[in-house]
Amino acid sequence: MLEIRKFHEEKDTVLAGLRKRNFSDEQLSQVDDIIRLDLDRKSQQTELDQLLAQRNLKSKEIGELFKSGKASEANAMKEEVQAIKDQIEQLETGYADTQHQLHELMVQLPNLPHQLVPAGSTEEDNEVYQEWSGDLPDLGENARAHWELADQYGLIDFQLGAKITGAGFPLFRAKGSQLKRALINFFLAEANAAGYEELSVPLMVNADSAYGTGSLPDKEGQMYHIEKDEMYLIPTAEVPVTNVYRDVIMSADEFPVKMTAYTPCFRREAGSYGAHVKGLNRVHQFDKVEIVQIQHPDKSHDTLMEMLRHVESLLQKLELPYRILRLCGGDLTFASALTYDFEVWSAAQKRWLEVSSVSNFETFQSHRLKCRYRDEDGKTQLAHTLNGSALALERIVACLLENHQMPDGIVIPKALVNYTGWERID
Repeated sequence: MLEIRKFHEEKDTVLAGLRKRNFSDEQLSQVDDIIRLDLDRKSQQTELDQLLAQRNLKSKEIGELFKSGKASEANAMKEEVQAIKDQIEQLETGYADTQHQLHELMVQLPNLPHQLVPAGSTEEDNEVYQEWSGDLPDLGENARAHWELADQYGLIDFQLGAKITGAGFPLFRAKGSQLKRALINFFLAEANAAGYEELSVPLMVNADSAYGTGSLPDKEGQMYHIEKDEMYLIPTAEVPVTNVYRDVIMSADEFPVKMTAYTPCFRREAGSYGAHVKGLNRVHQFDKVEIVQIQHPDKSHDTLMEMLRHVESLLQKLELPYRILRLCGGDLTFASALTYDFEVWSAAQKRWLEVSSVSNFETFQSHRLKCRYRDEDGKTQLAHTLNGSALALERIVACLLENHQMPDGIVIPKALVNYTGWERID
């Protein structure tokens, strides 16, 4: 959530940022509504404080009058105090309503894009930050898509998963399951080596946690909601991991906080259809290793670049052709200020598949989370939060199968052999 001071002190910056996110003039009017409501809130608070002070003062005077034997004067003043109490009650109701209206408007506004974010409205407008340096693999006309390879080698059973649960819940088996487990262990080992503390987190979160990272109210329709218990299945480990530092005040020497976690993730993916959802391209349950950092604001951009290099090193070790995109304003997620997407070339489908997003949320999440630190003067300041997929497994499996296929089997990258215990799928 944006800090309220920005609307008063940096209104033009707020408007420019929302325009980069393609807000219409009608939507931009929310900014003036927020400023007006906040001024109303402050005015009501001032009046309320004055009335409370009057009530307290007169209550004290009443006690002194009674002590002095001036009961009639004291009783008359009690009527005045009651009238003040009635005013306070009415004003408190109005103040609470103003607070609610203000909060409802503010939680609907996304983060402001960083100055590096290019203009644009769709994924077609994303900027290629780093191209693939070599030739893209051409496997010829006999190249098989990952769902065909999975069926040929008995790695994934899409039909059985659909029978057990439904479409979008694949069942991995034999070497398919072993390959996925090997990737999880590989990604976690690399994160551990890079200094990330490994966590094992709950797969369900409460509404406060989902709100804290910006999943609510933005992604309410995408999350699986367990209504009876008011819990949500996590869409990403980012939610529980970042919430470790909800309502926490750190000292500046604790930075950077580096955490990683492997979890299954759950998303409805409402509105997904067509050829691009076939196989592992888009599923409702998928596995992911997430990296999260909480950092000093002065160092968060450098940290974002560090996280980018970490994800890049994973793809290099898996011997997969990749490119990096810088997302435009219209393709940014609700909470992100700056996001880089990694895409891997799907050799059989002949298209790029997103396998990772690495983002800097600046103070957007930490404001909701109340994730703070004490500066040199002892004052509390908002930290910056960052996260990245390192990596999302299902599409990595798809690209590994397709890019490393041979006429007589699938070759496993050298970096994974210690984790699989075998070099080929045949």
